[in-house]
Amino acid sequence: MQKRGPADQADGDSRDSKRAVRTEGARDEQERVDTDSLEPMPDGGVVDQQPSDGDDEINRQFESIKETRKQRAIGWAALAGLLGFLTYQGFAATEFFDDDTDFTWGHFSSRMTEYFPMAEITDLGGFSVRIIDVRVYWEFIRDMNLIYDPEVGSLIFQFPVNLTDLYTFVFVELGIFSIFGEAGTTLAMGLVGTVLGFPLALLFSILATERVLPFPFNFVFRAVMSFIRAIPAIIWALIFVALVGLGATAATLAIGFNTIGNLGRLFVEDLEELEDGPIEAMQTTGANKSEIVFFGMLSQVRTSFIAWTLYIFEINVRAAVTVGVIGAGGLGAIVAAQQNQLNYQEMMATLFVIFVLILLVELFSQRLRARLRSDEEKRSWRELIFGFPARMADSLRQ
Repeated sequence: MQKRGPADQADGDSRDSKRAVRTEGARDEQERVDTDSLEPMPDGGVVDQQPSDGDDEINRQFESIKETRKQRAIGWAALAGLLGFLTYQGFAATEFFDDDTDFTWGHFSSRMTEYFPMAEITDLGGFSVRIIDVRVYWEFIRDMNLIYDPEVGSLIFQFPVNLTDLYTFVFVELGIFSIFGEAGTTLAMGLVGTVLGFPLALLFSILATERVLPFPFNFVFRAVMSFIRAIPAIIWALIFVALVGLGATAATLAIGFNTIGNLGRLFVEDLEELEDGPIEAMQTTGANKSEIVFFGMLSQVRTSFIAWTLYIFEINVRAAVTVGVIGAGGLGAIVAAQQNQLNYQEMMATLFVIFVLILLVELFSQRLRARLRSDEEKRSWRELIFGFPARMADSLRQ
């Protein structure tokens, strides 16, 4: 081993000293950089101005959100522009801008007076007021038995009650709906049509979901419901006239057939949005397909299915009026007959009865749906009707 001389040892000490000086200088430079990146605080402390990796990620997320909002705003603006353009084209297609289309408001106003019988009240201290004479409406409603048949009602509301006649009327002649005259016929068509269409709507909706049948087999049932839904109930009524003749039976079959498409579509949407948890839990326990459908799927949508059925019942009562216009019976047939005879006041009286019937059906349906919701305040029918003024006053004060 070669020994180091005094000169070599001196050179080594010199190199070590230079290396130490360079290291100390680099450390001082780094400290100056770190000190420059600090921002003084009011309390004498400092805050590091250099962004960390986490800050960069947050900034990137903010920029991404801004960009997404900008793109969404542009998309909505483009959609609004497209909708406005198509609407303008639609006005042109429906001849709104045609030179032959002339809105004759004066003629329209004069014709409207034919629908409303007017009466003049003169004993007001020299003043006279013209109001609608509702007595004309009521006489027609009563004479045509639009809302009540007194001959049939006398069997029910006689005193003392003849139980034999009552039993025969209710259980043999099945005349409950006939008590309400033509309104009862319209209501019966809507109710029976809903009941007839519900089973097939439920079956088709179950088979139309991919949870039960895979694509494309489920699409067959979707296509069937779409085909039924594409044809209005009044057209189905004309088709069923060849089967049972013109009358309430053809109208009821048409409403029931139309219910399959409308109600089935609503059922499918609910079944597609089910929670997977209960279904997967039943699958792990070895449940078969039918058990999964009844206990894993239908149990989740029971309340919404009832609500949708009540909603379709409202629509079917309206459809019963429309179908009746072709002569299928009920209030719709009365409207068509009075229009053909140019009896506009009588037609308006029938329309008023239709409005009241639809309003009562909607009120009944709405209250049933409200009781299905657990968070809804429960009110009795009496409180609902007689408490309306107080609730209206409270809402106005708020």
